[in-house]
Amino acid sequence: MVTTEPDFTLGVEEEYLLVDPETCALAHAPDALMSACTTELEGQFSPEFLQCQVEIGTRVCADISQARQDLTNLRRTVARIAGEYGLAPIAASCHPFGDWKKQHHTDRDRYNALHKDLAGVARRMLICGMHVHVGIPDPEQRIDLMNQMTYFLPHLLALSTSSPFWQGEDTGLASYRLTVFDNLPRTGLPPRPTGWDDYQSMVNVLTGMKLIEDSSKIWWDLRPSARFPTLETRICDVSPRLEHTLSLAAAIQCITRMLWRLSRQNQRWRIYDRFLLSENRWRAQRYGLGEGLIDFGAGQIVPMTDLIEELIALVSQDADALNCQPELAGLRDILAQGTSSDRQRQVHGAALKAGATGREALNAVVHHLISEFTRDL
Repeated sequence: MVTTEPDFTLGVEEEYLLVDPETCALAHAPDALMSACTTELEGQFSPEFLQCQVEIGTRVCADISQARQDLTNLRRTVARIAGEYGLAPIAASCHPFGDWKKQHHTDRDRYNALHKDLAGVARRMLICGMHVHVGIPDPEQRIDLMNQMTYFLPHLLALSTSSPFWQGEDTGLASYRLTVFDNLPRTGLPPRPTGWDDYQSMVNVLTGMKLIEDSSKIWWDLRPSARFPTLETRICDVSPRLEHTLSLAAAIQCITRMLWRLSRQNQRWRIYDRFLLSENRWRAQRYGLGEGLIDFGAGQIVPMTDLIEELIALVSQDADALNCQPELAGLRDILAQGTSSDRQRQVHGAALKAGATGREALNAVVHHLISEFTRDL
């Protein structure tokens, strides 16, 4: 295994929904809007599975400062061009009242194949996520770090939750998105391959039988990227606020470096069984920041405030090395103000208390999400 320090470059992908600001309903992207964004953003913009979705991706960023500049430009551009066509983007993992049965998938070979292969499961994919890539050139290190980093995935999910509503109802979950996504094959927490060759053997079983064409059809919460020499964290809901996106990206980058740093000292993070980690994943999905996670070493449930403060302290020297201390400290803002799921419920409850109808209260949530998209720009 390579012993030199990886570059820990960053790449962030976000999926957005397009809405009509007047009706607050989902809207199909006009071809002219898609063409304008594709031309102006030069390979950083693409359609997504459903016609009401779009996806952006940063370039390879040397640090969080570059990621901030790139994401700011991407969000501004999508919001401006969408506005020219009477639409607005929102960065939430589920639309508060959108009906998946009324949506249509994008007519592209990849999406047509997904629709055919996944049948009814694909039709419900009215969800959006955020993916963060961290550059790890050595494939053996990618697998070693993936096995250790799985422990922190519930923490990241809890901080990012933005999908409490589904088809007009409060689901009681902080991240309903995962309930939908987990219906797909090859999802959830990753397995624990013993090394790169073991991982490749897993992939080769499926590609050899032509069940999948490549590892891009493996949708674990954390995976070696199929296209880049990166470790790709995929568990997060997409965040309405840019600053929260950057804080989560910084946390992922710092955790990755911290685990690498431990390996330089002949140390490593303890590996827990997926059965136990799945319990924390469920707690994050259900409660967000509300009810804490299990500290397996202490043998007790610990409040998220304590866990995140411990995490910030744990990776503080890595944040110094990566020049992202302000963004890492921004996790405290999420703790103080709640996740998007918390804020959406607050807006919804306040509207109902003020006398709004159920639909009017859901519209208020959409307007709130439109505002949050451009809040930090």
